[in-house]
Amino acid sequence: MVAGASATPGASAAPANAVTVVGLDAAGAPPHPALGPVLGAAGLVVGAARHLAVVPVPAGADTVTLGPLAPALHRLAEAVAAGVPAVVLASGDPGLFGIVRRLRAAGLPLRVVPAVSSVAAAFARAGLPWDGAAVVTAHGRDPRPALNACRALPLVAVLTAPGAGATELGEGLIGWSRRLLVAEHLGTDAERIRVVSPEQAAAETWADPHVLLSLTDTDTDTDTDTDADAVSGADAGGVSRPRGGMRADNQPAAAPAGGWALPESRYAHRDSMITKSEVRALVVARLRPRLGRLIWDIGAGSGSVGIECALLGAAVLAVEQDAGAGATIRANARAHAVDVRIVTGRAPQALVGLPEPDAVFVGGGGVDVLAAVVARRPERVVLTLAALDRVAPAVGLLRAAGYTVEGAQLSAARLADLPGGSIRLAATNPVVVLTGERP
Repeated sequence: MVAGASATPGASAAPANAVTVVGLDAAGAPPHPALGPVLGAAGLVVGAARHLAVVPVPAGADTVTLGPLAPALHRLAEAVAAGVPAVVLASGDPGLFGIVRRLRAAGLPLRVVPAVSSVAAAFARAGLPWDGAAVVTAHGRDPRPALNACRALPLVAVLTAPGAGATELGEGLIGWSRRLLVAEHLGTDAERIRVVSPEQAAAETWADPHVLLSLTDTDTDTDTDTDADAVSGADAGGVSRPRGGMRADNQPAAAPAGGWALPESRYAHRDSMITKSEVRALVVARLRPRLGRLIWDIGAGSGSVGIECALLGAAVLAVEQDAGAGATIRANARAHAVDVRIVTGRAPQALVGLPEPDAVFVGGGGVDVLAAVVARRPERVVLTLAALDRVAPAVGLLRAAGYTVEGAQLSAARLADLPGGSIRLAATNPVVVLTGERP
């Protein structure tokens, strides 16, 4: 049975014994008119203490104050079996990272009456459109994917939790050009909305609950050794991504419409210092970029590997010792409408203090660079080697660090025209691709 949502509790497709889940408006508006009738008939009311305190619970109804969810689920199942009308109070839209998922997983029949969510309220308070925003949560889970979404995308809303809020997210966003809007106590007399830098967010203590909006700081484009570029324009598939983050195809973190493993002609590069498209296809596949992951691109050169990871939704940190190459990476990132943070410096020294990666591509540097990478224990390490005498030491180092190693030598022969209309095959230089995966 699919849960419904309607203006009146009897108008949905839910069964007569369904649990009614009612959202209380995060923007501070009065409760939905449906709440009065269902609450008046309820024999069981479940909700957080703050929700139970603001609604007229019938004198004869049992209540369960939410803390651990298991006791509430047990009582709700008993109520459904006994035909006792039950109401669950929730914040905002309970179907948006809310209690609806857990109630459905428990097999309870539901009727849902949503209200304005805290995310919608935060964007409304800021006067911002959010049709291009990614909405993620750091509540009750590892906050790193939410943090990496903020690093990767220009417009992200984060549902926070104690220990995974604006302080911690702000600290993790230092070095990226971001403005953070923090909305505390939405819909209450204590409501406060502030726009701060990551540094300011990290230095403060914030009230719970709060919502964080991470926005690309398009008015700040510094050119220091560790900076993030705010970019706009069209991505590799010609998909418009205007300021504010919305793509014309309504997919803020989807795979690029123009594909990946793009030809070298789609990137500015010097002296053919670019990972060839055939090799790049395998490298990107081995790195497994997606929203919520942070990829290091070491010896970034033109930035093509990191940029294609960013096109697939990952946060990317490019390390390059050549300042001129850093300018090329910036230009390529702008051309493909992605955000890549650039660190100018020589690895392994430049790696000190950088945020922990999920996967690393080593496109340049010696054994000392690889050793510094595996010391950080990323899930996956991918490297390309042109010199065969470097393969065995690299494999040995990865295995000694506990990585399972796979490798392949790639060589491609591309079609090339000959005078008179004939066609020949032009060989590219062979490259060994090694992948280390941590168990």
